[in-house]
Amino acid sequence: MTQCQREATLEAYEHWAPLYEPVAHNPLMRVEEEAMRHAWPEVKGRRALDLACGTGRYARLLADSGAAHVAALDFSAGMLRRASCTTRVRANMTQLPFVADAFDVVICGLAIGHATTLSAWMTEVSRVLADGGTVLYSDFHPEAAKAGLTRSFKDQNDRTHTVPHRCHSAAAQESAAIEAGLKVTAVREVRVGIELREPFADSEEFYRRWHGLPIVLVVSACK
Repeated sequence: MTQCQREATLEAYEHWAPLYEPVAHNPLMRVEEEAMRHAWPEVKGRRALDLACGTGRYARLLADSGAAHVAALDFSAGMLRRASCTTRVRANMTQLPFVADAFDVVICGLAIGHATTLSAWMTEVSRVLADGGTVLYSDFHPEAAKAGLTRSFKDQNDRTHTVPHRCHSAAAQESAAIEAGLKVTAVREVRVGIELREPFADSEEFYRRWHGLPIVLVVSACK
């Protein structure tokens, strides 16, 4: 992802922030969260990071699950201002301002496609994750992106924005995880018309055209 793409991504999220609720607020996010909860690690009494937290929906779920300490990190000031987590950090997710072994659990929702490189992302996650720790992340599926689907939204002025996304294949993600000292333990796909079935505006045509296409990828790995 180029500097221009990084700036475009940040600009998109700054526009989205005023409307971005700290809960799963559309069909894609709701089915993504369901798949994440299906693979949810044990977090009670553990140190947890909501990486690329947005407005902190996973930080809230981590706290509700009994985590001893939760930190929320994002590069968008607008998003962070809306997160209710006590420890909020503005930073790049490939340059984490934490010491090694700082967390037992890292959760990241729908963001790895914004990483400049997979290796940098995986290396940093592995570095801040303690031995025996777990990382659980999701992303807009690379197959959906290749097919031409995008993540887009309308801002407060009814203007449409598309969030830039870099395709990292599932195989590339697993390879990067291994190189960073992580072991992939589970992979789950959310498919159009199968797991994703919730009606929305013009959904009948969407489900007919894209039936069976993987739209969300969920990966769990341990150190």
